[in-house]
Amino acid sequence: MSLARATLSRVLGSALGIAVAIVLATWDTNSSAHAQAKPAARAAVANFITGEGLPNPAPKVTQNWGELPAGRTWGTSAGIDIDPKDGHVWAYERCGAGTAGGGPVDCDNNPVDPVFKFDRHTGKMLANIGKGVMVTPHGIHLDKDGNVWIADFANNKEGTKGQQVHKFSPKGEKLLSLGIAGKPGNADGQFNQPNDVVTGPDGSIYVSDGHDAQGMTTAAAIAEGLKRGATSRITKFTPDGKFVKSWGKIGVLHGEFRTPHAMMFDAKGRLWVADRGNHRLEIFDQDGKYLESRYSYGRISGFFIKNNLVYAIDSESSPLNHPNWRNGVRIGPLDEDRITGFVGPFEREDRVYQGTAGEGVAVDAEGNIYAAEGPNSIRQAGGAFTKYSVK
Repeated sequence: MSLARATLSRVLGSALGIAVAIVLATWDTNSSAHAQAKPAARAAVANFITGEGLPNPAPKVTQNWGELPAGRTWGTSAGIDIDPKDGHVWAYERCGAGTAGGGPVDCDNNPVDPVFKFDRHTGKMLANIGKGVMVTPHGIHLDKDGNVWIADFANNKEGTKGQQVHKFSPKGEKLLSLGIAGKPGNADGQFNQPNDVVTGPDGSIYVSDGHDAQGMTTAAAIAEGLKRGATSRITKFTPDGKFVKSWGKIGVLHGEFRTPHAMMFDAKGRLWVADRGNHRLEIFDQDGKYLESRYSYGRISGFFIKNNLVYAIDSESSPLNHPNWRNGVRIGPLDEDRITGFVGPFEREDRVYQGTAGEGVAVDAEGNIYAAEGPNSIRQAGGAFTKYSVK
């Protein structure tokens, strides 16, 4: 067995072992109580994989939430955030595209404004910006000053647009662009499918780059991806956009990724990364030093940290890539790897029981949860955004 294959087996086995250990520990801790409990009480034992027995803190579902301009059709999304200034909701849709990118419709050949600001109470559109700048928006971030950052993860056929990160003022003025327009690559300061962008406590800019690695499930596939220059990394820039460093590559060890799909800083200044293909959250300091991980949230597409709680949305668990794990939003305490709440998915025929859910998630001041619906869920959700209300 090669070193890479042995490492892959060991790490994946370790992740499975952790999940099994959590289940067994929970069973052992409560075994005496289970022996004496009534059948109804036994059935209510919480299961973080399926969500059974976990409370839903936001049970009221509003599908097709948010105002769409007349004459337009919702496209897919993967990003949604909360404005730090007024608490309203910012999100994007892909200009009517039903796919994640590369389809017959995108924001290059259908140049409408893809980025929206919605009133969090009514869903009324408060702003609509970004026309003509990008191809396929993939991540969104509101910085402390209310500026809007968008990762544009695909490029157009002409090679003149895309593969960049853009910063906009709240009124839609483009303030900064990172990367080389239309030119994917793995050189310093260049992107190859940027997934998300976030700013740190000191204003430094972080970009998670590389989308393909989530499908690399063997040591041979990982080796081939590395050979052809595929990326799975975090790149750091100064607040004014100068390259500082990158860390990470395709792999399964800590500090390696198989699609770093979303990022966010917590109140302690730690950078959290949703490592979707490895089914975990990885936590780093601001210079890329690995700190710890979380394994209880599924195959994570997006997450949000609010009031010392982590809200992570699983849109990708399926019979082929993550059996038994039900899609939806898992909620847990910031400093523990356990789940205390669950918002369930929409049902989907080809994912019996596992269902389908959005890719992006955000939480407002009242605890209402907003989901950005991706290609897997937009048909079942009935629109690009869903609101889950506490009452």
